Amino acid sequence: MQIDIYTDGGCHGNPGPGGWAYVILDESKRIIEEKSGGDKNTTNNRMELLAVINALEAASAMNTVGMNFVVFTDSQYVRQGITSWIYTWKKNGWITAAKTPVKNKDLWLRLDGFSLSVEWVWVRGHAGDVFNERCDTMTQSAITSFLSVNL
Repeated sequence: MQIDIYTDGGCHGNPGPGGWAYVILDESKRIIEEKSGGDKNTTNNRMELLAVINALEAASAMNTVGMNFVVFTDSQYVRQGITSWIYTWKKNGWITAAKTPVKNKDLWLRLDGFSLSVEWVWVRGHAGDVFNERCDTMTQSAITSFLSVNL
């Protein structure tokens, strides 16, 4: 059985108020769960990571025996980070190729800790994918909720 997960994160300013969102779908492309949240002062990359982390936490709470997960993200930072860069970061003691500490290490450690079978797929943002657009709308609503509080 395959579960599809769409995620998005963003900020108004970077850093600034940010939001994240996810949509979890069953094999029939029916929404099982969707959720959003955010932070009043964060970065785009943190929101992208938190979208995936929150989605995988929700997926882990389901009966996941025998399930394969496909995570669709419009963030190359997330996809490349978890499928490629993280191996070098861990080998080098969480230091980048530029000899600086890896940003968002706390979130990368959380993401790396899941024991789910995950395929990572990059989708172009704002290109008409209905579930990517849904996540973007939810993310923007979360950001707006922080902006309206500060008015």
